[in-house]
Amino acid sequence: MPQDPTTTPSDADDHSLAAWLAATAGERLLEVRGQGLTGRDLKDAGDRAAQEVLARLLAQHRPADSVLSEEAADDKSRLTARRVWIIDPLDGTREFSEPPRDDWAVHVALWEDGELTAGAVAQPALGRTFHTGEPPLVPARTSQRTRIAVSRTRPPAFVETLAEEIDAELVPMGSAGVKVISVVRDVTDAYVHAGGQYEWDNAAPVAVARSAGLFCSRVDGSPLRYNQDDVSLPDLIVCRPELADQILEFVRRHGTD
Repeated sequence: MPQDPTTTPSDADDHSLAAWLAATAGERLLEVRGQGLTGRDLKDAGDRAAQEVLARLLAQHRPADSVLSEEAADDKSRLTARRVWIIDPLDGTREFSEPPRDDWAVHVALWEDGELTAGAVAQPALGRTFHTGEPPLVPARTSQRTRIAVSRTRPPAFVETLAEEIDAELVPMGSAGVKVISVVRDVTDAYVHAGGQYEWDNAAPVAVARSAGLFCSRVDGSPLRYNQDDVSLPDLIVCRPELADQILEFVRRHGTD
């Protein structure tokens, strides 16, 4: 399984840089988590600290590139840029604020000329960074019953119906990135979501999942597109390839309402 990167950023390629950025921001978040803050104070401090780290390091190491971040104003000049870093400095803020939960992440992705070309998802509380420079090897499936990752607090009703139809188990967890990586890790077999996300919620996880050979699409089977004027990207499927047709057929028949 992938280990944390050690490449120095001075000569790193985009894959290694994405991994280093995500891991470095994750280390900073662990420091913030150990400062004795709680609740909203901890959430806000984490968001600020991780954003500061990523913004500063991207400005230093890729100064010509644009950045789209959950924690910064949207500079629309990115729409005419060739290269855009899409980042979520702290995905799963609620879980971050509930030590010792580990289901939160840092997302760093690079969009270039219409495609995601590099990505990294750090899970700092696990000491792991998954990235496209060393595409993860998805383990052989260990569960006979299909497992679907869902939100801890608001699992979509249609996913509950899907689980009933295919006799699947729902596995609640935080962070969209953690849910996607749970498929990479054979913690689950699929993540099916509709009801609201943004590009930064899934760009890096999708880049990593694709590099690992997983199926990734919108719930209607259409491609996931990034660096759009409207950054809403409300639904997605990430799953083992052999489950894709079954899930897409269910959505075709039942929709997501």
